[in-house]
Amino acid sequence: MTSKKFSLKYLLFIGVAVFLFQGITSCQKAPKEKFLGLQLYSVRDAMKNDVAGTVAEVGKMGYKYVETAGYSNGKIYGLDPVDFKNLCEKNGLQFLGAHTGQNIPTDENWDKTMEWWDTCIAAHKAGGAKWIVQPWMSKIGYESLDGLKQACKYFNAVGEKCNAAGIRFGYHNHSHEFTTILEGKPVYDWMMELTDPEKVMFEMDVYWVVKGGKNPVDYFAKYPGRYEVLHIKDEKELGESGKIDFAAIFAKKEQAGTKYGVVEVERYNFDPIVSCQKSFDYLNTADFTSF
Repeated sequence: MTSKKFSLKYLLFIGVAVFLFQGITSCQKAPKEKFLGLQLYSVRDAMKNDVAGTVAEVGKMGYKYVETAGYSNGKIYGLDPVDFKNLCEKNGLQFLGAHTGQNIPTDENWDKTMEWWDTCIAAHKAGGAKWIVQPWMSKIGYESLDGLKQACKYFNAVGEKCNAAGIRFGYHNHSHEFTTILEGKPVYDWMMELTDPEKVMFEMDVYWVVKGGKNPVDYFAKYPGRYEVLHIKDEKELGESGKIDFAAIFAKKEQAGTKYGVVEVERYNFDPIVSCQKSFDYLNTADFTSF
């Protein structure tokens, strides 16, 4: 009888020990989720069909915040900004940034454009956004240096309005800013010099910099502190092409002045939801990811 009791106690002890060991091991294997955001343009079709369901899916992936691409007439993806903020928070996400904008105004329609921005800024302030980024520049900015100066005048003016509301304003590049040369200098370099750092920050899209034939790290060194947000992007899912040196980029984010890293997936090998999950997993498990 004593022998049987001892055996049962021994087996119970072994079972508890194995359970605890497995728990410790699983904790060691599961990386702490990093503070990464998703540009919702990555799931643009899903956002058109089901805003609430798609935001819930993004929250499940592990992303901590979103950057929107769905502002119109005072609403975000058709919702009141506060309602959109609440939807995000319900799913463990913060609503931190947005992509929107207007074409570069002429002097004739300047006031009308600024009125549009007043409404836009008020909506994003109500939703709690920390930054608004214009992700394009109309062709006037590529055609002549005078046209580009008009564009930068416009960006500075919008940035001043955003600052007054406690929001940062920025510009998001594509490849054209690096391949278009005006008076011996890439458009992007002119933009860095013609915009006021107090009013305009830059959201560097690292993929488009590389596609434009440049190295993101070189721009960090040339214009330190200007890149408050990075778009972390590859040809498809992050790490898919092997062409983007993410480790080198993350290593210099302090020099760049980067506070936030936003994933954007524009093209896919899988369903967009799956591609966004794979991109999160790639960064979340990478040693170089420092957000």
